[in-house]
Formats: sequence, structure tokens, C-alpha cells
Amino acid sequence: MNKNNFIIFGFILLFSWGCVSYEPHVFASSYDPVPEEYFAQYEDGNSSYSVIGSGFLRQVDGGTVDCGGNTVTARPVMPTSQYSSEYNNLSYGVQNLTLLDPQFEADRSRLNAISKGSFCDVDGNFPNHHPDPSNPKNLLDLKNALQKGDSELGLAFDGDADRLGVVTKDGEIIFPDRQLLLFSEAVLKVCPQTSIIFDVKSTRYLFSWIKERGGVPVIWKTGHSFIKQKMKEINASLAGEMSGHTFFNDRWYGFDDGLYAAARLLEILSEFDDPSKILKALPKGFSTPELNIKLKEGEQHKLINELQETALFPDATDVIKIDGLRVEYREGFGLMRASNTTPAIVLRFEADTEKKLKEIQDEFKSILTKHISSEKIPF
Repeated sequence: MNKNNFIIFGFILLFSWGCVSYEPHVFASSYDPVPEEYFAQYEDGNSSYSVIGSGFLRQVDGGTVDCGGNTVTARPVMPTSQYSSEYNNLSYGVQNLTLLDPQFEADRSRLNAISKGSFCDVDGNFPNHHPDPSNPKNLLDLKNALQKGDSELGLAFDGDADRLGVVTKDGEIIFPDRQLLLFSEAVLKVCPQTSIIFDVKSTRYLFSWIKERGGVPVIWKTGHSFIKQKMKEINASLAGEMSGHTFFNDRWYGFDDGLYAAARLLEILSEFDDPSKILKALPKGFSTPELNIKLKEGEQHKLINELQETALFPDATDVIKIDGLRVEYREGFGLMRASNTTPAIVLRFEADTEKKLKEIQDEFKSILTKHISSEKIPF
């Protein structure tokens, strides 16, 4: 344990230029009432929720609950903060996020916080970067802050704080599917034999990891609504997407919340003297980030539908077609699926060795070049 008996982490808030009234998570000053139009109905129509004030409360079914009040750290938490205030209409909310507030219900959650801010000045020219913690380029400032400061861990949030990015002290990005490994282990200790859902872009290590810990791994379609629908259908206790959305349904409400995920992460890591060591020890293969092939509008669905019927993979152990083509091999997997939001084919690859990773990519490329110019294929 470090000399001050504290777990110290830095984080970066990546604010977007989206319209706040259309988002389910709303940051508001503790001194101002939350406008009614800022409340968003949860999908079942029964719950509304919002971040309100420095107590970081969510309003659910007419009542309020602490977001983090049901998490307990084994040692006090002293976060060192880094901000990226890129949307001036949200900037006032940064200082009032309770996860970052030293007065945050310390007697119950003990998530004490002392913030050291950077990028705090409002600038409507958006000088920093796009608010997407899944893109490694957007985490460079956080890596630099970790290298120069005494923080043990880096956390990054997107514009509405429903996605979580994690960086170790030495700058390794712990992508959301690997975060889910850690979360699933913790959840299965108290919810044995529960189902845990992950999307088709996630690491294949989740299959064996969850089974070995007594859980039921469920792979499902990528997409916020698909994941939540599947959670409700099978009453899963936990779900996650490669994009960074994590859904806790054990002692939380089953929707994605990056700040709550961060609190749960700190709860787990506070049990250890070296948080980065625990994160870096999670299973890891050779993998690519999300890759994209841009097409004309609608072409991505047509092509994937055709390949689901015609593409052959002689060395595959399984071909999963719930969302595109996820092809499983003994030493890795390859994925190609139609994007739900843009006219593009989305791809991702993972393998035990670099050699096998290239072999899988080459097989996919040989199939794709029959339909797409090789110049468009980014591998």
C-alpha cells in the first residue's frame, strides 16, 4: 500500500457537444433545481433518473438513491482529477460530480475525493479531442497526467458519463471487455450461477473466465437497447459492451452508468496495494481495436446478409451469426458486422499470437476483397 494509505487515481471527463436535454444523465449544480425537462424516462417507463447536485443522487421510481452509496472501498479513495471541458453548457457540472467531491457521503461510501483539475477553462472551440474514451488517441492527456503525477489509476468518461475508460499507471489501456472480466468475478462471488452478457466485439476470454467462476456467459448483439432487452429477458446480473457501456443489475438498476462503474471498480481495486498490477494481470491476447470499412448507405447490411449465407471458414470451430459473423477459432476470433449507426462494416480480431492474428485477418480479407476494394480494407 502506498505511504499515505490511499488509492489515488486520475481521470478525464470528455464532454461532448450533444444536447444535454436529450441525454439520460444530467449534471446539475447542487444549488440549482433540476429542470423537469432534464429527466429522462427509463425504458420500462417506470423509472426516471438524473444526476442532481453534489450528492450525486439519481431519482428512481419517485425516490432518490446514492450513485456510489452502495459501494464501499477497503481503503480511502483520493482521486486526482483531470477534466476536458469541451462543452461550455456542461462545464458548471464538472465541479459538482459527487464521485469527485471530497464531501461525497464519506461516512457511507467512503469515496473521498480531492481533485486536481486541468482543462477546466470553458472553450467553445473544443481544443482538446472528441469525447470518446474508447479511442486511444483521446486518452493521451490522461496517460501524460499519470506519468507526471502520483496517481495510481486513470479513468475517462464520455460526454454523458455512461461509458468508462481505464488506464493503468504505466499507460496501458484496459479496454471495456477486460474491465468486464474484473466486474464479472466480483459479481459472481455474490451472485453465483448468474448470467453475464457481453457483445460480439468482446474478448473470447470472457467465455472461459465466467464459466470457471460459476457463471453463465451469454454473447449477444452489439447495441445499448439489445443488451438491456437481453438483460431483462434472462435476468442477467451484469452486462457490458466493448464500447464502454457497463450495466449492473445486481445492486444497481440495470442501466449503463460510467460513474457508477467507476465506483464499483474502485471498490474492487481498493482491496489491493497495486491496482495497476491487478488490471494488467487480466487475460490479454493480441487484438485489434474496432476497425471500420466505410460503404454507401445501406450497403453494410446487404453485404453482411450475403456473407452470412455464402462465406466459408474451413478452420473455424464455430460461426456465430446473431450480429454479423463472429468466427471462432481454436486460437482466436474474427468479427465483421454491419454498423447500426453509420454505413460501415465493423471488424475486430483477437488471437493468442501475432501470427494467428494475421492468419485470421488474411482469411477475412480474402473473403472481403471479393466484394470490396482491397484499398478500403484497413489490414
